[in-house]
Amino acid sequence: MPRWYEGPLAAFDTETTGVDVERDRIVSAALVVQETPRAAPRVTRWLVNPGVEIPEAATAVHGLTAEHLALHGRWPAPVMEEVARALAAQAVAGRPLVVMNAPFDLTLLDRELKRHRARSLDAYLAAGPLHVLDPRVLDKHLDRYRKGRRTLTDLCAHYEVELADAHEAAADALAALRVVRELGHRFADRLAGLRPAELHTRQAVWYAAQARGLQAWFARSGTPEPVDPHWPLRPELPAAA
Repeated sequence: MPRWYEGPLAAFDTETTGVDVERDRIVSAALVVQETPRAAPRVTRWLVNPGVEIPEAATAVHGLTAEHLALHGRWPAPVMEEVARALAAQAVAGRPLVVMNAPFDLTLLDRELKRHRARSLDAYLAAGPLHVLDPRVLDKHLDRYRKGRRTLTDLCAHYEVELADAHEAAADALAALRVVRELGHRFADRLAGLRPAELHTRQAVWYAAQARGLQAWFARSGTPEPVDPHWPLRPELPAAA
């Protein structure tokens, strides 16, 4: 029986107007599906005209301007519906979903769905839960004492995975998927016996511990800052917040 990192995987990524999951918007998204490590990936891309200003800082990251999105992007409501249904289809098919820094992308998608469809991401997953694999969480747990940053670019360099077009959603999703496959091989003695559902549950625990450690580091550095411990989806803030 093939190990999970040698079998079917999907990966999801977004590009956005900023880094605030409560207020910023998705401008592009991609879903990549690959049945085996040597199979050609199937890629679905979405381009969104969010109907709000695109900050110059965001355009500098992903290269998408308001003018380009106005010409080529679609309105958010139908796109968010398609994205949510596509992710739900991966859950029903039993494919684990790779999401780099899942609390950002999945939470932002959840907020966009509530904004434009009046439904949560969980509402689309009634037929089966997502089993998320987050290369950032996995790497920090499995190789916790390695120094240096752990962005997708850094992980690709460390695990010798090509990242041809950083900050393009499909390229980032495919690279994250390949990083997870490589993680599986390098740490096979610790991961091979775990099913994706078990890994999902464990990552929630590992992420919470990592968040507590980061918050303690902020406190020691004299710059206290709360770090949300929820993974892979952050709870919605109360209206008063």
